[in-house]
Amino acid sequence: MSLRRAYVPRKSPQLPASGEVIARRRARAWGARSLLISLMVPSFVVLVNRSMIGVALPAIRSAFGAQVDLVAWVVTVYTLPYVTLMPLYGRLGDGLGKRRLFLIGVVIFLVGTLICLMAHDLGLLMVGRAIQGIGAASVVPLSIAIISELFPASERGRALGTWNSVGPATGMVGPLLGGLLVDTVGWQVIFVPVFLVGMAVPVVLRTWVPATQSHARPRFLYTFDWGGVTLLSAMVAALLFYVSSKPITGVAPLRDWRLLVVTLLLLGVFILWEKRRADPFVALDLFAHKAFTQASVCAGIRMFTMSGIGFLMPLYLVDVQGLRGISTGVMLMIHAGALLATMRWGGMLADRWRSRPLVMLGLSTQAIVMMYFALLPGTAPLAMVVLGLIAHGLGAGLALAPLHRAAMSQIPQAQMGVAAGLYSMIRFAGTVLGTALGSVLLQEGLDRGMAVIQAYHAVFWFLAVAAVFGVVIGTRLRE
Repeated sequence: MSLRRAYVPRKSPQLPASGEVIARRRARAWGARSLLISLMVPSFVVLVNRSMIGVALPAIRSAFGAQVDLVAWVVTVYTLPYVTLMPLYGRLGDGLGKRRLFLIGVVIFLVGTLICLMAHDLGLLMVGRAIQGIGAASVVPLSIAIISELFPASERGRALGTWNSVGPATGMVGPLLGGLLVDTVGWQVIFVPVFLVGMAVPVVLRTWVPATQSHARPRFLYTFDWGGVTLLSAMVAALLFYVSSKPITGVAPLRDWRLLVVTLLLLGVFILWEKRRADPFVALDLFAHKAFTQASVCAGIRMFTMSGIGFLMPLYLVDVQGLRGISTGVMLMIHAGALLATMRWGGMLADRWRSRPLVMLGLSTQAIVMMYFALLPGTAPLAMVVLGLIAHGLGAGLALAPLHRAAMSQIPQAQMGVAAGLYSMIRFAGTVLGTALGSVLLQEGLDRGMAVIQAYHAVFWFLAVAAVFGVVIGTRLRE
């Protein structure tokens, strides 16, 4: 189904030929804008929720007297289902209808948000966050799949860049609003605006997003690879438990070899299972497309490095710079503004120049900024921190849409949904691992008696090395 067919009105006998052409173009442009805005609304809700949680982490840590590696699970317990279920939504969307599944995901997200709003202990908060993650997992893969299906290849990069611009735009609103609410009322209240705005999302989706599939295929559920879903989810969970094992098994992080063995066994069984399936959950043949594989790995590393901003930076600003919630929100808002400044340009330039140079430039900038923070003394003025945040935002924003474009450039139309889901899973797996490893390394440094600033420096060096590895892979990116 093409965007032209979806939005061009029938021929009108009252208009002359030239007027008819103009009307068709206007209708198509209006339809494209309406579609993108409609897909940006649920992204706005999910991302505002995520950005406000980042600002609230220091307050949550203080409220429950928790250590950094335990507080990290407020993020991880959300991101775990968010990551593992992305391919599920992408795959089911191909069989049950993308808009239909999108609506189901939004409702689940709202239920989780309501639980978070009523939570008065860390356990219930984590339950609500997990349910939020289950629903939010629908947003990215189904949005990318809908855009990839309805926009022609010549306009896809710009459309993806426009849709992605909602991320830093909400990043400018969320941290400031979250910091204000945390400082004046309390961390629980950050879920109120998320829930209220989220209530409008189903109406927006039903009004402006076309149903790309009129009828669901119930038999699809019987033949679906539920075993693959279970094995993949169990493997990712075991890996995260291994990385951050202390709150789970009491063993020091990265020391519980039982969990590592379980992870490797599940990985092996998962690969064997998927190879034997006629219609597997994760189509391993997608990795035969080099552009998809390379772009997915680079996107995962980009998000891995960005965890240094999303998770560690709020704690850094409180622990090292001594800022309060609203001041921390302003700092993260500056970073989001820098992301927004280059995000759409990245998509437009990728349509003209291809993706590789933009990806390399973006990841190189991330690596340099992480090194900059690793060398920045604790007594440095706040303006130097602002400089690093701006530079990181500009680089990370420039690489995003080119990575999306490169990943989907060789994928057949029939596999757009599953490819978008798998790509999104790999991207956000970087966030999960970056958050988990970063929190573990930070807490390990503090437990060994390192000065606070030295512990943060060690984590920033670790993230810098990861970004350099991404640059190396980016040099081989081909579309």
